[in-house]
Amino acid sequence: MADLSGRTIIITGASRGVGRAMALRFARDGASIVVAAKTAEPHPKLEGTITDTALEVEKAGGKALAFQVDVRSEQQVAAMVAAAAERFGGIDALVNNASAISLTGVEGTPVKKYDLMQAVNSRGVFVCSQAVIPHLKRSPCPHILTLSPPLSTDPKWLEHHAPYTLSKFGMTMLSLGMAAELRRYGIAVNCLWPRTIIATAAVEFALADRDAFKYCRKPDILADAAHEILTTQGLALTGRTLTDEEILQARGVTDFTPYAYDKEYAGRLIPDLFL
Repeated sequence: MADLSGRTIIITGASRGVGRAMALRFARDGASIVVAAKTAEPHPKLEGTITDTALEVEKAGGKALAFQVDVRSEQQVAAMVAAAAERFGGIDALVNNASAISLTGVEGTPVKKYDLMQAVNSRGVFVCSQAVIPHLKRSPCPHILTLSPPLSTDPKWLEHHAPYTLSKFGMTMLSLGMAAELRRYGIAVNCLWPRTIIATAAVEFALADRDAFKYCRKPDILADAAHEILTTQGLALTGRTLTDEEILQARGVTDFTPYAYDKEYAGRLIPDLFL
């Protein structure tokens, strides 16, 4: 299948950044998008709400359901999944994009922040994925895609921000486990991670500042990579942790310059964490 027309895709964390870019990319195929995120009202520092993205999805050619959800709440997630299935007649894919970040070590991470990262990141993948499985079993091309990195025991990923690393690796481990567990149902499960840092709020507020965007790529590269994964038939990719460059190169992309936030800095991009 070359496109996602007629497919229903839930994207968590879809009010801005990578989630929004994916929603718009899939919408151009005519997909139905569940725009799932916490932000229903404008944020003083962050652009975008679920309503904003939903309107953009429909302008791009897709159908949209804006749903305010906290992935830490299994009740809210269950309500979202039920609403999606009722509105669109089924669910074909889930993109676990919602994430919380704090690049602090064990000594400097408040327990409340630790709990937030574990609950949103690894637990959120568990809650959302478990909720959609019954619907994915009925889809002709079911997928779960998680935005998390390849696993590594290199101490450099543990020394400075072990709590965050644990939460992201937990997302990956759950996804690899599901790939094996759900294979018998024909449900493909993958992880996707950027080769370079991406111009998002996480970079602006958690990693550096907005000036760092010139060393980033745009979220569009992850959206295009996700599109390639979700349009892959069957279990051809299941169980793999892929980078955006890796999957796009495999599908024939040779020039990544258009993805650069600032093309003058296209040769000076910063590698993402965990790579």
